[in-house]
Amino acid sequence: MSTLFVDRRDIHLEHDAGALVVRDRGERLATVPLAPISRVVLRGSVTLAASVLGHLGERGIGVVVLSGRKGDATLFFGRPHNDARLRVEQCRRSLDDKFCLAYARSLVHDKLEQQCQWFNALRPRYPQARYPLTQAIEQLRQQQVRLPQARNLDSLRGQEGAAASGYFAGLRAVVPASLQFNERNRRPPRDPFNALLSLTYTLAHAETALALHGAGLDPCVGFYHQLQHSRESLACDLMEPLRPLADRLCLELVATQTLTADHFGHSAAGCLLGKAGRTRYYMAYEQHAPALRQAIREGVRSLARQVAPELPEPGTYEPPWLPTPHDSVAPDTAT
Repeated sequence: MSTLFVDRRDIHLEHDAGALVVRDRGERLATVPLAPISRVVLRGSVTLAASVLGHLGERGIGVVVLSGRKGDATLFFGRPHNDARLRVEQCRRSLDDKFCLAYARSLVHDKLEQQCQWFNALRPRYPQARYPLTQAIEQLRQQQVRLPQARNLDSLRGQEGAAASGYFAGLRAVVPASLQFNERNRRPPRDPFNALLSLTYTLAHAETALALHGAGLDPCVGFYHQLQHSRESLACDLMEPLRPLADRLCLELVATQTLTADHFGHSAAGCLLGKAGRTRYYMAYEQHAPALRQAIREGVRSLARQVAPELPEPGTYEPPWLPTPHDSVAPDTAT
């Protein structure tokens, strides 16, 4: 299963016999069958009828709209699983402080473990950065062993913050100096690598929220990230151990010079990836996405088993769009 990216001015989408028709000022540019599509990402002045959204929803295809210069995401969910028992159990568990803390600890532990393993793998590849990478690993391990001491979510967030300081210091040592990456910053990102991280996190977060909704969970009711207006808190939860996978993609793109500083621009909205860079990015994202989607799928299933172990196997809730390990990715899905 693949993603259709539509990032072009004055595009109109129509549905015709199980396919999306892409038109530019009335001229038919392409016809994309919906069968292999699992999600659609729209950016720019794209128009479509409500009936098109209806056809996508019927097929369980989620729609992500990136609006404004910063690419803020709005989600249109496909049809969810109809068994509400899982959502009821989720809400009940969200009020259980003991469950929330235990689940949050496991998320942070898994994230720190993946960060350590990745930095270990980077040391032979970046011998000049071996010392800062080793220091970062030591800081991550120090916080990891202290996780059981956290007695509440605030304490756990403090430990996670201390680990993040060491992690980004290590990451800074391997990011090309031309990208001027000194620390993690956002809203808006002030340098190219932070802009790349923000875009990747936005897409990964959207995929996670769509997967949770399709599986019968409420993306807004979290355990580590508590209720907050206009936030998919549960998607934020599951994103924690996924972030190292997103970071790997970002580093790979700049290390191979698939993206360089020239692909980014600066404005009052911060540092943003330009149109030519986004075209390259979308293709690279799809090529690297299978590992990310596998991790999302495993995270959703694991959570469903913890939330409601007495309900049927979580695979029962798998929506039709959720990719399987055997799915292939279309070689070019950017328009």
